[in-house]
Amino acid sequence: MSKDKSAKIATPQAVRGTQDMLGDFADRFAHVVDTFERVRRLYGYKRIEVPVIEPTAVFARSLGETTDVVSKEMYSFEDRGGESITLRPEFTAGIARAYITNGWQQYAPLKVATHGPLFRYERPQKGRYRQFHQLDAEVLGSDSPLADAELLVFADQLLKELGIAEGVTLTLNTLGDATSRDAWRAALVEHFEAHRGDLSEDSLARLDKNPLRILDSKDPKDRPIADSAPDIDAFLTGEAQDFFGAVTSGLDAAGVAWERNARLVRGLDYYRHTAFEFVTDRLGAQGTVLGGGRYDGLIEALGGPPTAAVGWAAGIERLAMLLEESSSDEVIAVIADNPSRLEEARRIEQHLRSAGQPVLSIFKGNSKKQAEKAKAQGVGALLYVREDERPNRRLHLTEVTRKGDEGTSRLLEILGKLPSEYSELEGDDDQK
Repeated sequence: MSKDKSAKIATPQAVRGTQDMLGDFADRFAHVVDTFERVRRLYGYKRIEVPVIEPTAVFARSLGETTDVVSKEMYSFEDRGGESITLRPEFTAGIARAYITNGWQQYAPLKVATHGPLFRYERPQKGRYRQFHQLDAEVLGSDSPLADAELLVFADQLLKELGIAEGVTLTLNTLGDATSRDAWRAALVEHFEAHRGDLSEDSLARLDKNPLRILDSKDPKDRPIADSAPDIDAFLTGEAQDFFGAVTSGLDAAGVAWERNARLVRGLDYYRHTAFEFVTDRLGAQGTVLGGGRYDGLIEALGGPPTAAVGWAAGIERLAMLLEESSSDEVIAVIADNPSRLEEARRIEQHLRSAGQPVLSIFKGNSKKQAEKAKAQGVGALLYVREDERPNRRLHLTEVTRKGDEGTSRLLEILGKLPSEYSELEGDDDQK
């Protein structure tokens, strides 16, 4: 039986919760990464790469067997050798595993940073994807509050250099040392047990396994109970108070604004001392753009020696959403008035690119059509190569997006990037 050649082949669709990027958003995404790479070098953080896949035990142990991430959201599968493998849902556990297995304790305190894709099977929504991307910075092997403060200053500078710090607030809390946390946890359990009959189903499940998480429940049924729960301040040891004071003093000295949020928690037992989030109201329900804390018990939970550590992560997509649309008005298009000037136009393009000037090439159409296509793509200027016996009068530059003194300054800047034979570049503010 012959195949029906006219039958249409079904095009595979993208996996739900993933996204393709083109143009402006892809440029903003890249700008976030480039800015992060530049700022992390200012603070002496080494670049680190860890595998996208890890043994499932890395995340089951580090995130807790009972957490939603482990029980509902991880992409786990059995490989051909029968080993349970997981696509990384976060960076910290893989970095901690690498710290142990590679013997990187010799470099402590080790300051590292990375970025890349992560995977969680959860309901896609604005700013949240099943394949998403994060920036990550960690300090491993330091129990100094100065490490916490430096990471927060690093994060603050990143947001400022991205130009998105306005409207973003650093909220900060302390979870205390082990003694403080244990005493607070016991008081919380007692409080929530007294209101067991009024708690939501999710909070009842957390009460036995992860009671601190009830404090940040979004269920309206839980809020009055959570709001009336005791604060950690009543249970802080003197050492824990001093640690938190040193962190906040470091922020004040660096000029970083912060607000106390006594209800900001991390549920897993290996978290200690500092917990923080940079939050905004510009992303709807997904208001956290960067968050982290100190996790002094994690490396020990993965089988390593007791090791103090602190870190943060930030969603690249969320940061990119906060950026203004990128502008292409720095780009120009070089257009030959007629085919006899095409080669010269290509040479001029390369002169400009070699001098650092972005140039958009239009491949088809007469000069009018090329100009229309270039303007449609948002270029800032059109540089025409035309017929003229005098080499320095062959070029005519038309400013598309800028007028007045700013436009004139732009023309002079481009003129300075051309060979001396084009010393008398013509330019005006009229569209050709």
